[in-house]
Amino acid sequence: MSMIRDLRAAVRPSRASLRKDTASYDTTRDPGTPSAVVDCAVYRDGSRVATAAPLTPHEAMRQVRRDGGFVWIGLHEPTEAEFSGIAGEFGLHPLAVEDAVQAHQRPKLERYDDSLFTVFKTIHYVEHDRLTANSEVVETGEVMCFTGRDFFITVRHGGQGSLRALRHRLQDDPELLAKGPSAVLHAIADHVVDGYIAVADAVQDDIDEVETEVFSPGRRGGVSRGVDSARIYQLKREVLEFKRAVSPLLRPMQLLSERPMRLVDPDIQKYFRDVADHLARVQEQVIGFDELLNSILQANLAQASVAQNEDMRKITSWAAIVAVPTMVCGVYGMNFKHMPELEWRFGYPMVMGVTVCICLGIHRTLKRNGWL
Repeated sequence: MSMIRDLRAAVRPSRASLRKDTASYDTTRDPGTPSAVVDCAVYRDGSRVATAAPLTPHEAMRQVRRDGGFVWIGLHEPTEAEFSGIAGEFGLHPLAVEDAVQAHQRPKLERYDDSLFTVFKTIHYVEHDRLTANSEVVETGEVMCFTGRDFFITVRHGGQGSLRALRHRLQDDPELLAKGPSAVLHAIADHVVDGYIAVADAVQDDIDEVETEVFSPGRRGGVSRGVDSARIYQLKREVLEFKRAVSPLLRPMQLLSERPMRLVDPDIQKYFRDVADHLARVQEQVIGFDELLNSILQANLAQASVAQNEDMRKITSWAAIVAVPTMVCGVYGMNFKHMPELEWRFGYPMVMGVTVCICLGIHRTLKRNGWL
């Protein structure tokens, strides 16, 4: 068991390489050919069987049935016509085939008579200099896996989530590949979930940045004025997309780790529990992100309301001060002939002095009460 654990550790890439690998696009397919097959190989006793020329799925399956082993076929965005021949060759269920071709599926695990159909949502973090109201934080893709007794088929959708590096790492560990198609299924599940962990760490940095801006004292009244609510809402939408990829996958991983399945090697099944544990941790992080963004958004809106109230108090205060000279000028602008102090020599200085004193008194009172 310790040997399998060591092999599994060798298959798992570093967190830094995950971010780079998920952004790469598989270019092994010749763009001039209509075939959606990226790679097709036969594995026997944990090693890839060398061939003089690339195998077709039919040739690979015929070789497996004759000499043993299993075939691993990788496809990228196949059309219904391109996939129908492979589906017929391997006896895939029509409902699973329809889901694999159309994509946009919810993560799930479905068991058919002679195969397992698993859907994974791959997540790629989109690098950006600064989070804006239109920033794309995560991109999603899909990997559908058909696991049989002597075959493993992957169908990818999206321009990221390449499995080339994973295939090469598995080929460097014959002892792990000797466990059969279920070892490949575990490696892909582990690869996808490790990608979630890397993306969760990057999203955490974005949330920390927004949180710091919201709760950092601003120039005016200690209220932050540099955070747009649209930025927070956009980040919340991206986290929701992340959550849709993570949450539905937890139950399938638990089923693979808890229920005996004849298509899953018992030694491999135990390690699905570790994948489920990591996935549960990521799910808790994503739920925490969602709740934290709700709090940040509410705090930002509350701060905006406080800032508006502060502005209204200042406007009201100055309006009250200006109202005094306006009232006095209005009274003495009525131009009645018999008005007090019109003929008095010190009438004008007295009125201006009283007006200034009243304005200063109001200003001092408002300043003491925090309105100015």
